Amino acid sequence: MLDHIENRLNLLELKCRRPVEHVLAGEYKSVFRGRGLEFEDVRAYQPGDDVRAMDWKVTARTGEPHIKRYIEEREQVVYLLVDVSASMRHDNSGKKRETLAELCALITLAAIRNQDRVGLILFSEQIEQIIMPSKGRRHAMRIIDELVNFKPTNKKTDLACMLERFRHLSRKYSIVFLISDFLTDPSTLELQSLSSTHDLNTIQIIHPANESKLGRALIRIEDAETGHQEVIDSTYQNTQYAAQEVQLREEMLKAGVNLMQIESGSDCVDALTAYFHERQRREVDETGG
Repeated sequence: MLDHIENRLNLLELKCRRPVEHVLAGEYKSVFRGRGLEFEDVRAYQPGDDVRAMDWKVTARTGEPHIKRYIEEREQVVYLLVDVSASMRHDNSGKKRETLAELCALITLAAIRNQDRVGLILFSEQIEQIIMPSKGRRHAMRIIDELVNFKPTNKKTDLACMLERFRHLSRKYSIVFLISDFLTDPSTLELQSLSSTHDLNTIQIIHPANESKLGRALIRIEDAETGHQEVIDSTYQNTQYAAQEVQLREEMLKAGVNLMQIESGSDCVDALTAYFHERQRREVDETGG
C-alpha cells in the first residue's frame, strides 16, 4: 500500500516536473516578480546609467561618479488554499481530484524552482490541515503528498471561515491560489478585501461541458456535502452549471479578483500558461507598458 502511494506521488512529480522546467517556471516568474529591491553593491557610473541610482557619498569620497546596484527581492511566500469538501472529492469520474492535485503540484514546483516558499491550507467547513511555508523538493513532495492522500473529516464548505483564519495567519503580502469548485456562493467582499493585501488568484474547477450534454432526461442527483437527493431534468442541471460559471466570472470581475476557470480533466499546463499570459497582458494594458 505504501509503495503504491509513493509510486503515485513519484508519477505525479514526474508528470509535472518537465512542463515546469520548460514552460511554467518562466511564466510564473514573469507574473509573480519580487515586490522590492535589495542593495547589492556600488560600481562606477557608465553612460546610460540612471542618475537616480547615483551614490553621492561614494562619488564625493572618490571623486568619480558611482551608482548603487540593486537586485530584485526574489523570494516570496506562496499559499495554496485548497477546498477539500465533499463536492471537490466525489465526482463520478474522479477527474476533479486529479485536476486539483496536478494544478497544485505544478504551482508548487514552479514556485519552489523560483526559490519561493510554499504553504498549504486544506479546508472544508473548517481548517483541515495547515503546512507552513518552506522551500526545497522535500517540502514540495510533502505538499503533494497531502493533496493526494489527505482524508478530510468534514463534508461541507465554509469559505468565509477559512478566509478569516488566513487573514490572521498571513498578515504580510503573499501570493495566494484559492482553488475550489465554488458551488457555495463565495463572499466577493471577503475576496476583494484579501486581494487588496495579497496577490489573490482564484481557480474554479468546473464540470466538463462534454459531460453536461446528456440530452433531455430525468436524473437523480445527490448533494455530496449534504446528502440531499432530488430528481431533476438534465437540461436544467446543464443550464444551472453554465449560469453559475458566468455569475462567478461577473462577480469576480466586478470585485477586481483574478479568476481562472478550468474543466476537470483538461490540460492543466495549457490552462495555467493561458492564465499567466492573460495576467501579463492585463498588467501591460493597465500600466501602458
